[in-house]
Amino acid sequence: MTRSSRPDQSLRKSQRLCRLAEIEEDEGKSLQVPDPSGGPPRELVVLRWEGGLYGYLNACPHLGVPLEMVPDRFVDAAGTHVICRTHGALFVPETGYCVSGPCAGRSLTPVAVDVDAEGWVVLTAPLPSGV
Repeated sequence: MTRSSRPDQSLRKSQRLCRLAEIEEDEGKSLQVPDPSGGPPRELVVLRWEGGLYGYLNACPHLGVPLEMVPDRFVDAAGTHVICRTHGALFVPETGYCVSGPCAGRSLTPVAVDVDAEGWVVLTAPLPSGV
């Protein structure tokens, strides 16, 4: 799970992403955040899945393309996996591990997220660099 048990308080206030209520249960939301190195904004996906909250870079490990073709639609038709709509790779929502497709055995890049006392989804650690 990419949820942090001890979030960095300085990041919680400055890195609000969206309200938890904006993310459908068992679905995800795409969000852009500034790149700390000054590059173009980074795109994230935050999943609300079976009561948990999971964050990943919104980039398939196979080609680096965003996972969704329709905004904020990340889950396959069966409702069991996150899907890359470009080539059908399937990922376990809780771990980001690819179980099927051209990137099988690889994983989405995790991003540490949590929910603050006011119901905001927040980053709890810096974004991964160089990905």
